[in-house]
Amino acid sequence: MAQKGVQLNRETFSCSICLDLLKDPVAIPCGHSYCMSCIKGFWDEEDKKQIYSCPQCKQTFTPRPALLKNTMLAAVVEELKKTEPAPADLCYAGAGDVACDFCTGRKLKALKSCVQCLISLCEKHLQPHHEVAPLKKHTLVEPSKTLQENVCSRHDEVMKMFCRTDQRCICYLCSVDEHKGHDTVSAAAERSERQRELEGSRQKIQQRIQDRKKDLKLLQQEVEDINGSADKAVEHSEEIFTELIRLVKQQLRSQQQTEVSRLRKLQEELQQEIAELKRRDAELKKLSHTDDHNQFLQNFPALSQLGEPTHSSSVNTHPLRCFEDVTAAVSEVRDKLQDVLRETNVSLMGTEVDVLLSDSKPEPKTRAEFLKYSRQITLDPNTAHTQLVLSEGNRKVTRTDHQLYSDHPDRFTDWAQVLSRESLTGRCYWEVEGVRGNVDVAVTYKNISRVGRSDECRFGSNDKSWLLGYNGYYCYNSVQTYASSNWRSRIGVYLDHSAGILSFYGVTETMNLLYTVQTTFTQPLYAGLCLYQSTAEFCKLK
Repeated sequence: MAQKGVQLNRETFSCSICLDLLKDPVAIPCGHSYCMSCIKGFWDEEDKKQIYSCPQCKQTFTPRPALLKNTMLAAVVEELKKTEPAPADLCYAGAGDVACDFCTGRKLKALKSCVQCLISLCEKHLQPHHEVAPLKKHTLVEPSKTLQENVCSRHDEVMKMFCRTDQRCICYLCSVDEHKGHDTVSAAAERSERQRELEGSRQKIQQRIQDRKKDLKLLQQEVEDINGSADKAVEHSEEIFTELIRLVKQQLRSQQQTEVSRLRKLQEELQQEIAELKRRDAELKKLSHTDDHNQFLQNFPALSQLGEPTHSSSVNTHPLRCFEDVTAAVSEVRDKLQDVLRETNVSLMGTEVDVLLSDSKPEPKTRAEFLKYSRQITLDPNTAHTQLVLSEGNRKVTRTDHQLYSDHPDRFTDWAQVLSRESLTGRCYWEVEGVRGNVDVAVTYKNISRVGRSDECRFGSNDKSWLLGYNGYYCYNSVQTYASSNWRSRIGVYLDHSAGILSFYGVTETMNLLYTVQTTFTQPLYAGLCLYQSTAEFCKLK
């Protein structure tokens, strides 16, 4: 009988703090019992006030009572645990669960919600809806916390109607009152019609999914084709360039050998002529010192006559011209190839070494590491808005009155913006001073629009430019994101073109990251500035 009594009064042996069976039960001076760890934690929070209370009756104690385990109560709880159902049979409602509205004390999880009764029921309290005839007609749905949303706030009636005129659920009294004369149907009828629309929408979605899967497969095939074509192009280009280098070397060495041989022969002939002239000069000198007038007169005619020189008085040769011609031809080929590759977003400039090696290099952390990738940036006057004046070797820009610039297709006509001369690929780092003075820092593709005030021309308002605004926001394609509060008057910009990384920093020795972007760049980038007032300058970096 004792055991049966314990089973019937399980809640009596539950801790009112954790709502579970008592663990290491203790009784405090007012007579209420708690888990030792629960009441300790509760009183630990009251230590500052030095007054300790009972969570149930609110009686206070001073000083803090000593806690001793109640061994008899612990034994009763242990016996109770033996008679409890298996844990799987008791599914108590947690923080995110829908609780049974009929359960008292610690509530069980609801198994269903009744739309007519507007209550949620556990398995036990749900039985009447399965057994009582009138309740069997009720609509049971998955447990819901929003049942009260089905009740009309004006008439306190379940909303079983739908007003098509106002496109809202209403109760029956609403249909004969404020919605009188409106196109009203039962909620079930409207649901049935909308269900058909839903199925139609699902079919369209599923068809679009199939279409997109086909597109995806085509894109994958195109990726494979591009990779295969690029691999072949690289292989063939290597073969062609290897052969071209061999031919250039062979031609240059052949021309070198021909020119050197010709000049060596010419040197020998000139040396022979010099020796003959020196010999004759010596004979003439000797003759000039003779005292025999007859001998002088007899020998002078023969010695004084010089034969025609084997070479002109001056040697005019241009042995380097042939090599210069070859160099010029190779440079022309390089330039033409570079133009072709630029059209496919590839560049042959020196910074492309960084593109090839960027994956193998760690990201910089300190300013000294960033400076290894520093680029000197100058501004292009042909892109400057007419209210921007450039100075300091085109590194500095100032917002001022109207300037007399000539018309140019690259000039921004309405936004006070300017671009760099230099294209940026590989790993690059540069710094801008004066950003706190209403200056936006940006990078952009060269093909950004220039004419008008549309978003297509404004840095950060399209998919061709990325901007860090002086107001503390990063902007791309007109979407603003808060950057950081670690601003400085000098902003550092780090670009890893091939990795698709663009980062903005407040410049210090440790560098304060303001915002970083991970994307895919498809063209070379250009540094840009937008001035609302004040002055900004691209810094000289050592």
